[in-house]
Amino acid sequence: MLLDAQFWPFLIAITLLTMSPGVDTLLVIRNTARGGVRDGVLTSLAICCGLFVHAAVSALGISLILLQSAWAFHLLKLVGAAYLIWLGVQSLLNARRGVALPVAAMGIERSPVTAWVPLREGLLSNVLNPKTVVFYMAFLPQFIAPSDPALLKSLWLAGVHFLIANLWQIAIVLTVGRAGQWLAKRWVSRCLEGATGTVLIGFGAKLALEQRPV
Repeated sequence: MLLDAQFWPFLIAITLLTMSPGVDTLLVIRNTARGGVRDGVLTSLAICCGLFVHAAVSALGISLILLQSAWAFHLLKLVGAAYLIWLGVQSLLNARRGVALPVAAMGIERSPVTAWVPLREGLLSNVLNPKTVVFYMAFLPQFIAPSDPALLKSLWLAGVHFLIANLWQIAIVLTVGRAGQWLAKRWVSRCLEGATGTVLIGFGAKLALEQRPV
């Protein structure tokens, strides 16, 4: 069941999809630049933990309820959009203040925030994203046979996604971490915070204005 013929197409597809840049990648880069490798790794782990939530929700049919209930889906979408916009506003405020990012190159220096902050930001950005609900609801069933236990197989596939996504995102974290001295320059940090804030707000606005999928 775990390594059947459907597994390898899933592995290829999920790897390619994971490497496509999006909100997760942006948040990992932003948090690594803010607090070093520790924050980047914690953000990645929290983001990927959210995948198990979506896998369980999809297997238990709650995703189907959300997709069929206009008000429930709309509420989830607005909450997720508001959270992305809030993160974006925080980045823009940091850019406006013009303070250089306290980058902890390779995680040696002390992070400016507690470990709970990147964990919370990573988990909520994933769990509150209705696109992930839709993605898992549409994508995972293609790789689950009728004879498979849906919940177990969904969690197994989410575990594979967890591993692939963490490998990719932690590679990004280490790359950003090695650029610590450059990122710590005031003008670079302002540009990064400004660009990150703009893109996050754009993602949030786009999410809020998108029509419910049919």
